[in-house]
Parts: sequence; structure tokens; C-alpha cells
Amino acid sequence: MMIEAIEGIVVKEKTYGESSKILDVYTPNYGIISVLSKGCKKIKSSLRAGSNLLIYGIFHLRYKPDKLSTVTAIDVKSYFKEIKQDIKKISYATYLLELSSNVEKQAKTKEIYFILKNALLKMEQSFDAEALTQIVEFKYLSYLGVMPNVEACNLCGNQTEILTIVPNKGGFICKECYQNEKLYSPKTLKLLRIFSILDLAKIDKLEIPLQEKKEISELLDEYYEDYTGLYLKSRSFLKKLIKFQ
Repeated sequence: MMIEAIEGIVVKEKTYGESSKILDVYTPNYGIISVLSKGCKKIKSSLRAGSNLLIYGIFHLRYKPDKLSTVTAIDVKSYFKEIKQDIKKISYATYLLELSSNVEKQAKTKEIYFILKNALLKMEQSFDAEALTQIVEFKYLSYLGVMPNVEACNLCGNQTEILTIVPNKGGFICKECYQNEKLYSPKTLKLLRIFSILDLAKIDKLEIPLQEKKEISELLDEYYEDYTGLYLKSRSFLKKLIKFQ
């Protein structure tokens, strides 16, 4: 069987036998595939360093579609050492792995993989982990089928005098259609519009004021709790961590 070199990120790991692991590797072309890393827990194994959660690299596989593939070598591109040294960053990164895995089940597109990869690489470069996570969460609403209209009033189509965003009305609402719903700041509304088109790979600066991050967090909580059907343990842990910091 030919060996295939496949780029990917380890999004899940579990012990298999005494010395091996089964890794769930998120790849751009095949989605999430399960691979056997045989003997990787042995001290002298060449697979040891790369057979762990949150590893980005090139996986050399005896690839079997829809079956358990076997990894023969791993060329690690990033261990994400900076992320793993910070409890806050690793919590955000772990959540993004779980979230991305669940979104991938609902939308089979390589775009989700690249959003995840670029967010993790920017987080490793010390960009704001919370802001990056919010951008990813907002972008994923599109693949979950609940992306709000952030281009114009979703009720009348007016592109001016946008006043707020209302999830149960599908997005932005203008002054004329407003009916005493919760108001979000103009800066928050502007950021949401930017999030929808932002290419994470190209950002060289990311600064979001605390108040806007709080508003965006509240809005995303509503979307994910009421409209996506996703209930993730890592998200609950992350919210508790933020609350007690």
C-alpha cells in the first residue's frame, strides 16, 4: 500500500492497547480521519512527539478511506508550545478543536479546517485568544446555517441607520424596524461585519476593546445556546474559567 502525506491537526486522541494511540486528525481534503499511531507511547518511538492532541503537521499514512489508517511518520510543523504553556490559551484552543470537529460534521468543507488552522497559528503568535475564538465562532454560524445578516436590515433591507442585531429576527435591524430589542454598540456591529469577511491568515493586528468583547460574547452565547444545537463540554469549562479570572 502506498504511503500518502496528508496535512492535518490532531483534534482528539485516545489510548489503544498498552503502547499505541488512535488519533483523530482533521485534514483539509478528507475531513476528520482516524489513524493508528502504533507504539507511539514507547520512549524511543519516532511517533511519540507528534502523536498528541494539538499537533499540526504532515502525517505519512497508509491511508484507508472510511477505515482506520496507520501512521508511519509525522513531520511536525507546530507543537503549539506557547499555547500549551498557558491555561487560558489551551482552554480556548481545546474548545476550538471540539467546536470545529462538530461543525465539520454538519458542513463538509475544507474552509472550516483552514479557519481552525489559521486561528491556532495566530494564537501561537500571541494574538488575543478570546478575540480569535469569537471570530471563529461567528464565522462558523454560516456553516451551521444560522449566520445573521450583517450587511443590511434583515426585515426591510435598509443598509443605513442600522441600530442593533436581533438573533430571532435574523440579523441587523434598522432604526425603523426596531421594537425595543437589546441594543449593541455601533462598534460591536461594525466588528461583526468585519468578522464575516475577515481572513485570519492575513491579520497582523487584533485588538478588540473589553466592552465589545463582552457584548460579542453575550451575542454568541445566545446563538450557540438557542440556535445551533451544539452543547460542548469544553465551552462550559471555558465560560467557568473566564468567569473566575
